[in-house]
Amino acid sequence: MAMAGDLISDSGNSSAAAAPKLRVDESHCYGDFLVHEGIRFDVRENEFLCVCGPSGCGKTTLLDILSGNMKPTQGSVKLDGHEINPRRDRVSFVFQEPSTLPWLTVRDNVSTGLRIRRTDAAERDRQVDAIIGMVGLKGFEDHYPHQISGGMKQRVAIARAFVIDADLILMDEPFVSLDQPTRERMQREVLDVWERRRRTVIFVTHNIEEAVFLGDRIIVLSTKPARIVADIAIPLDRPRDPLSTDFIALRTQCSEKLHAMQA
Repeated sequence: MAMAGDLISDSGNSSAAAAPKLRVDESHCYGDFLVHEGIRFDVRENEFLCVCGPSGCGKTTLLDILSGNMKPTQGSVKLDGHEINPRRDRVSFVFQEPSTLPWLTVRDNVSTGLRIRRTDAAERDRQVDAIIGMVGLKGFEDHYPHQISGGMKQRVAIARAFVIDADLILMDEPFVSLDQPTRERMQREVLDVWERRRRTVIFVTHNIEEAVFLGDRIIVLSTKPARIVADIAIPLDRPRDPLSTDFIALRTQCSEKLHAMQA
């Protein structure tokens, strides 16, 4: 696995034995301003990878590049061995703010991707019913976005991302605007859906505890120009206890790297 910077550890898994789902090797500039410098990492199929870094380091730009919607100035992003192409590859995005379509019901919002892909109506209904049950929206199928809470709107976005057979799911601080109890509940729910549906997820967050709770691995980025300064395996069984000694040790390890970038 290609890495850069002061890396802490490798996950010790079998990723070397199989081709990665995603291979990233890019640098990016806005004009003369260098944003990313030598960002190189691999992601295994069905891995839950968290990306942390100080505010303004280019995390959202990284997601734009990973989605294929933005081309890096140098290098490439390869999905299953080919350069990623949003017109061909199935990439889902969950944004910071709820992205529900206000004129559609919960059911119709969740089924948007399936309808675009012209999934058979009976199969579409089956899949939508299943995912709505997983994210706790059963009974709200006919509600419109203005009739549900912010947390429920994010459940809609998560359901919409997972319901299609996505090659890659990108999540950009999706719980940042939620209160702490709702945020913690949503973290558990997204893990439950991920464990049932098994997709490759890249989750951007500035919250170290959230990253340790969710991720198989955490990549820590430096300030601009962003470089990878740590790639940390999280070898904790799920569900994870944030008060356990091992959890606190890993959280401290990640925090030290992140805070060193802000010093």
